Amino acid sequence: MSLRPALLLSLVATVAPAVNAEDPYEAARKKLVRDRVAPAGVTDPAVLRSIETTPRHQFIPRKLWDQAYYDMALPIGDAQTISSPFIVAHMTEVLQCEPDDVVLEIGTGSGYQAAVLSPLVKHVYTIEIVEPLGIKAAATLKRLGYENVSAKVGDGFLGWPEAAPFDKIIVTCSPESVPQPLVDQLKEGGRMVIPVGERYQQTLYLMEKKDGKIVRQSLRPTLFVPMTGTAEDGRLKQPDPENPELVNSSFDLPSDDPEQVPGWYYGRQFNLVPDPTSGGNFVRFENETLGRDSHLLQGLALDGRAIARVRLSGNVRTQDVDSGGRPDRQPLLAVSFYDDKRRELGTFWIGPFPKEQDWTQHQRSFRVPPTTREAIVRIGLFGATGIADFDSVTLTPER
Repeated sequence: MSLRPALLLSLVATVAPAVNAEDPYEAARKKLVRDRVAPAGVTDPAVLRSIETTPRHQFIPRKLWDQAYYDMALPIGDAQTISSPFIVAHMTEVLQCEPDDVVLEIGTGSGYQAAVLSPLVKHVYTIEIVEPLGIKAAATLKRLGYENVSAKVGDGFLGWPEAAPFDKIIVTCSPESVPQPLVDQLKEGGRMVIPVGERYQQTLYLMEKKDGKIVRQSLRPTLFVPMTGTAEDGRLKQPDPENPELVNSSFDLPSDDPEQVPGWYYGRQFNLVPDPTSGGNFVRFENETLGRDSHLLQGLALDGRAIARVRLSGNVRTQDVDSGGRPDRQPLLAVSFYDDKRRELGTFWIGPFPKEQDWTQHQRSFRVPPTTREAIVRIGLFGATGIADFDSVTLTPER
């Protein structure tokens, strides 16, 4: 089965009607903040106001404008994506922006993150390594009147030494380790938000510079596009797309926070629950508001030239599940395939699962499109209310 990602993720239902002719997406932005970004944990009024007033549709291809105010990442060309509004808001909030701050952004992409930062700080310097994207983003920011944003094409690993030092640094692509030039260009007492780690297993960190050294605090597991250029050339551990395997498929890896699951990311409304029978854990999704997000996902490299089919399986238990009559709001176990440009090739799923069900193993085999280079496995309620428990979720190649 195949399902459009907007339906599968059960995000913002439909772009709201125009409030006025000049800003037809104003109501959709307010709905995005009210129903998605704020409930996910962002509380800073200035950040929420910036998300509410920044025209995200202007930073994505026109053919995707109907998805502009879904809380999801979207392709912007050249194998790059625009981050979900929640992630943009969360990273911005963690920076604790002040009006006199000078901020460096690594990974301009479409320019959306820089635009969100613009009203919160004195000046934003932003660098994009992909030349066509960098040129287009600079033109978009200029056209929309973001006068306190300076953009250039370059290798973000090296930072922007001519404009340093910076009060804050935000990195929207993931290196394997923190680039030393960025540490050097951060002011004493400054804050850096950066995703670091393996290609599909990253952690978003807050880093503060104290006495010339970096003190790091892990925030959440995450998935960003890789930092290319010098950072990627020096990457020591590469993914193995011919032998894909989900990390922590049994949810038993230790976690200091029951609301964080090692290996899985972009979670909403879930908890790790100890299983007295097995001695391990399972993950529980619980939602009381129809349409509100409750899910987890994990990405992995997958080469469709080497793997013709995969078997998706998992143990599932449900209680009091209600979709409200909406076929796009159902508990599911799903996998999406993407090509080397991160264009979706199809989403396939097991489910929907019934309203009441004791622990049951579900599995299904799916054909992998030959142009597949990566996949994302998704589990959760996806907008339905009730409780759904998942355990032993696996994705196994069938050669």
